[in-house]
Amino acid sequence: MEEVLQKPNINTTPIELMPDFRFAQSVDCVIFGYDGGEIKVLLIESDLPAYKGQWSLLGDVLHPDEDLDHASYRVLQERTGLSNMFLEQVKTFSAVNRHPAGRVITTAYLALVNVKDYQLQRQEHSLHWHSVSEITTMAFDHKLILDTCLLALKKKIQEEPIIFNLLDKKFSLRQLQQVFEAVLGIEFDRRNFRKKLFTTGMLKDEHEMETDVHHRPGKLYSFNPAAYEKIKGNSFVGLQF
Repeated sequence: MEEVLQKPNINTTPIELMPDFRFAQSVDCVIFGYDGGEIKVLLIESDLPAYKGQWSLLGDVLHPDEDLDHASYRVLQERTGLSNMFLEQVKTFSAVNRHPAGRVITTAYLALVNVKDYQLQRQEHSLHWHSVSEITTMAFDHKLILDTCLLALKKKIQEEPIIFNLLDKKFSLRQLQQVFEAVLGIEFDRRNFRKKLFTTGMLKDEHEMETDVHHRPGKLYSFNPAAYEKIKGNSFVGLQF
């Protein structure tokens, strides 16, 4: 039987890393919010000379004592003051020349916040909400990261009830439809949309009405997590538009 020669592998053979090999691992958070009928993203102005004045995502390098998830939560906590939000890893970006400081590999995280909640937290002059539809260029490869996370969001809101993270605890069906339309970039037939949502059983009637609105007040609903658990991985996928 012919012997198969195996090359050294870091997972099977002790390998000494080259002393001159250096790289950094970072996280970048794509924080989406919904405001004024638009999907927005929270950006910060870059101070690096190569991208002076351009907008970038919120991110940082990993500390020696933390993993990716911990680093992403730290970035969000330090920058926004928020700690309880939807956060999920999307993709790692490793283009060799993606950062002017050297070899930096970054992992992108998708986050969803209620803009009203954020406004109640600490503010920084260099942090601003930007309409996603108006962003054409960004620092580094952050436009690519933004686009990648936006595509992930469009897919995910049709499979899991994460869209409720963008709304108040109590919301109208009009507001819920508007958020879906803003994320997906399409308009729905009002009757068919509501029929699909009610079929899931995930909407709890709060027996309250909207107030301080310029249109006919609508009934208020909330997300029913118990109902979702019963249909998880099944009926909700039927929301695909």
